Amino acid sequence: MQTGVRMEKRMVKVPKGLAEHLHRSLGDLLEGMSLRCFEGKPPFGKEKRAKITQLNGVYDPDLTASI
Repeated sequence: MQTGVRMEKRMVKVPKGLAEHLHRSLGDLLEGMSLRCFEGKPPFGKEKRAKITQLNGVYDPDLTASI
């Protein structure tokens, strides 16, 4: 299904970079993240979290999950 989801521009850069690194589409990455979260499992292992940390350093999204 095609969706018209809107997200903060800075928020999209990190998962988009991770998807490219993994040779996957952004949609496939987000779908996998959602499925794992719905099952109560962490969406990423140690290696992928290290890549996310690296991408955060590059893109500096300056966003957190805290409310």
